[in-house]
Amino acid sequence: MPNKATALKDVADDETSTLGDKLSDTASKVKDKVAEMGQTAAAKIDDNRGGAAEGLEKAATALHENAQGLPGGEKVSDLAHVTAEKLNSTAEYVREHDVKSMMTDVESLVRKNPGPPFLQPSRSAS
Repeated sequence: MPNKATALKDVADDETSTLGDKLSDTASKVKDKVAEMGQTAAAKIDDNRGGAAEGLEKAATALHENAQGLPGGEKVSDLAHVTAEKLNSTAEYVREHDVKSMMTDVESLVRKNPGPPFLQPSRSAS
């Protein structure tokens, strides 16, 4: 006949096992829910890529059209045109790449340029 200590240990082991199973199930459900939310967010972003690209193109057009009238002379005008071209390039990129491919590009960029130097302006911008 088992003693009380053995019986208590068996009960504790059963409770620990049950608690572990419950935690594992909960973690799995949370993981699934987070993945579902991520997919929903990505789908919404993908649905709005066309509108975002169009907005970028409109901003680029406005910059091109108004560059000559900006105060600051030729340098500012040239900078406005360069910025407008960058906006057009960004619009094209947004239109042609879904969220998954954009995330892959960001991961690659960060991997190639880790840490604070990634945040510093490029030397060619002078």
